Amino acid sequence: MAAKNHRQWLAEPNLKRSEWVDSRIYSDQEIFEEELANIFKKTWIPVCHESELPKAYDFRTVSIAREPVIVARGPDNEIRAFLNVCPHRGMIIERRPSGSFLEGSPSGNPKRMTCMFHAWQYDMRGNCVYISREKEGYQERLCKEDVGLRRLRCEVKFGGFVWVNLDDSPKVSLEDWAGPAFECLRKSLEAEPLEVFHYHKAIVNANYKLWHDTNCEFYHDFMHYHNRVTGFNDAYFARKNEAFDHGHVVVGTFEVNYDKYEGFESRAALSFPHLPPNQWYMIDLFPGMNFNLRGSAFRCDIVTPLAPDKVMIEYRGLGLKRDTAEERRTRINHHNSIWGPFGRNLHEDLIGVQGQGTTMAPGAEPRRILQGRHEDQTIHDENGMRHYYKEWGRWMNRTPSEPESPFVEQVSVAAE
Repeated sequence: MAAKNHRQWLAEPNLKRSEWVDSRIYSDQEIFEEELANIFKKTWIPVCHESELPKAYDFRTVSIAREPVIVARGPDNEIRAFLNVCPHRGMIIERRPSGSFLEGSPSGNPKRMTCMFHAWQYDMRGNCVYISREKEGYQERLCKEDVGLRRLRCEVKFGGFVWVNLDDSPKVSLEDWAGPAFECLRKSLEAEPLEVFHYHKAIVNANYKLWHDTNCEFYHDFMHYHNRVTGFNDAYFARKNEAFDHGHVVVGTFEVNYDKYEGFESRAALSFPHLPPNQWYMIDLFPGMNFNLRGSAFRCDIVTPLAPDKVMIEYRGLGLKRDTAEERRTRINHHNSIWGPFGRNLHEDLIGVQGQGTTMAPGAEPRRILQGRHEDQTIHDENGMRHYYKEWGRWMNRTPSEPESPFVEQVSVAAE
């Protein structure tokens, strides 16, 4: 068949509307702003892991849909989340990515969150405990009891991850939101405390949904030499992409043959509790978070959309908190040889989405992105993407294949 002229190139594919999306959903600024407002400000977002706040008064700062957030462990050992914004003049309170409030800062007292602008102070429950020159400035018109930080819905769940929701009245509870999808790994993740042993982040010139897409299908494993060598067998191709409510997908398990790759060996000795040796599960959560347990190491990807064509991805590697020094070294080696910044797989995935981002930059001509493969919902099927974009359409009230049109419910992914 000859190459296409412009008219042929733009013609609709001979597929159902649910089997392709319009590339504008990856590049349009208006759509991006709606995603922040309609999805990221209303869904449960895993922002960090409890092991990153090991002691009372430890904190981490993050951002959700451009809103600055601070997560802190109180003296009662409770982890809470607040907007990282002083109610006085809207100043950001804490600029460090992480640290401790146990010791005082140049502008504040120990055990207090202090806004450096005018020295207003808050305790670990978000209560305002000090206003500089309170009586002199406000007389009796306003006092510290009248103000405080904006508290956020916050829960620690599913292996110790800290989840935050900017919406005071979420559509569903965290348990209902993610519990069924996590069921396949829950015993392994909650058997004993976990601990982050690796962290790095990347800012990628691609839409955040493209990172989701490459995580929820394994058709692209032809790009991964390591996966071809250690995994391409009947059990590998039989793995299922199982769809769950709220747009989530779970990729089923099989046994990875690490010893078939030169320099690698079985990871059975450090398998997570209740996980059969060398097994591999992946949970891909809407709107783009990923949890990946591969034998001896657990990986979590948290996406923060920065622009239609830019996303920050935070990668965490986790092991068991009780690991000996030798076990931890082995887990780190296992994790980083696959998923570290110079590992076998991760950089290849990033090349894929970066290449897509290059062709779908804002202003690029709209085109159709296909997701019409059907292989009985196994891992080379693209049902995970079809399921995801159906959920995206609900939240956005836009049809993914025709984003200027309102979303209309169609038949289920399984029925297609």
